[in-house]
Amino acid sequence: MKKLAIMGALLIALAGCASSEKTVDADAAAANAAIEAAEAALNKARSVDGEWRDARKKFLKKAKAAAHKADYKTAIKLANKAKFQAEMGYQQAMEQKDAGPWLF
Repeated sequence: MKKLAIMGALLIALAGCASSEKTVDADAAAANAAIEAAEAALNKARSVDGEWRDARKKFLKKAKAAAHKADYKTAIKLANKAKFQAEMGYQQAMEQKDAGPWLF
């Protein structure tokens, strides 16, 4: 009877480990997707000279470092911040592409 109880507990523990591995894989995939989306947005902003200063060198770099350390929540947060800045930089560059000097 004791052996059966131990085997049952072991099976439950192993099932929990398998479940947490799936969660880690999903988190890693989400972080990688966020980083790839940020890189694409940054490349688009760069193509029109609209990349903001901190987006790539600060936020994306830190996002990649966090993902490497398996801190996926931080990696996603930083990648999303870099993507937002890239999108705003692109929008700003497009809105101001025909701007000229002020004439008084």
